[in-house]
Amino acid sequence: MSSALTITLYGTTACHLCEAAAALLQPFVGNGVRVNEVDITEDPALMERYQLRIPVLKREDTGDELDWPVSFEQLILWLSDVIGEEA
Repeated sequence: MSSALTITLYGTTACHLCEAAAALLQPFVGNGVRVNEVDITEDPALMERYQLRIPVLKREDTGDELDWPVSFEQLILWLSDVIGEEA
């Protein structure tokens, strides 16, 4: 694997679902995935776009977004081209 895939996790600091999404991503960190957490309350444009959808995961390589709720199995499928058989 040449470089890590960056996943942006859009959420807020007081969001228990956002914490759950971060925990769901944790097994992939270091296995071809890097996570960048973004607090949407710090940017009015992000707040407008995501406030009713958080947590939202975004693949920075393709721009694909995955809205909550997300199962571990869905996440594996969404990342399968990056993680291969490592998960």
